[in-house]
Amino acid sequence: MNNTSLNFLTTLFLAILFSLFMPWWSVMLAAFLAGLIFSVKGVSIFLVPFSAIFLFWMVYAFLLSNDNDFILAKKIAVLLPLGGNAYVLILVTAFIGGIASGVAGIFGKQCKLLIENK
Repeated sequence: MNNTSLNFLTTLFLAILFSLFMPWWSVMLAAFLAGLIFSVKGVSIFLVPFSAIFLFWMVYAFLLSNDNDFILAKKIAVLLPLGGNAYVLILVTAFIGGIASGVAGIFGKQCKLLIENK
């Protein structure tokens, strides 16, 4: 397996593990650690953790909302300018989590480069 696949799987596994006992920002810690361990090049530094957490949060939010027939998600979607669409809320949630983890992945890569240069 190449570093891109390992980074994706590590980010996904750590995010699932950390989400069991830590708050929402644990996905950023997972992306940071994966970026620190498995470095990727180019735009993949951002896109790999972004896609891993986007997928994780989209599936996780759907499963949580599906259990209660999207009642809370629809109410939150009414508060936001989403027209009461729970599915759009799930996509927005996944996108925000993806951006946060993508930035954390870049930070992990930069910290690795800083450590290697000293």
